[in-house]
Amino acid sequence: MAWAKDMIQLLLQIKKTVDDSTGSLKKEIVDDYIGQYRELLKKAETQCPPPDPKSRSKGQRGRLKRSKSRNLLERLIDYEDDVLRFMLDIDVPFTNNQGENDLRMKKVQQKISGCFRSFKGAEISCRVRSYISSCKKQDVSSSIALELLFNNQSPEFKYAE
Repeated sequence: MAWAKDMIQLLLQIKKTVDDSTGSLKKEIVDDYIGQYRELLKKAETQCPPPDPKSRSKGQRGRLKRSKSRNLLERLIDYEDDVLRFMLDIDVPFTNNQGENDLRMKKVQQKISGCFRSFKGAEISCRVRSYISSCKKQDVSSSIALELLFNNQSPEFKYAE
């Protein structure tokens, strides 16, 4: 879909503007980008219309099947504030890749074992993964982080000023 490619370009352009700015964007720039975002969504509505309720066969119930592009469009409309939050809040990353990476090992554990044997075990596992993830973000390898932990030492973290 052409609208999806345009949306990707717009979001990447917004990201570049945010990265190039020092701090938050001016209200005029934010309003301009929000206007462009909404214009693209209007364009997308014409290229990817909702399913026709008349196409429902007799006796069919429930929500009408939508295409993947229509589902994406509806999410972009419904969650506009969340999609564009990175533009307004400097603490919000452009992607959620780090969050997905942090959860991936828990999902693998859940898939293999089915569950944790106790809530305490789940808490311990989360604490260890959180520590390792924090160390990786500070360029401390997992093996060194664990070695320091077992030697009752703390890694040297670089704190933002």
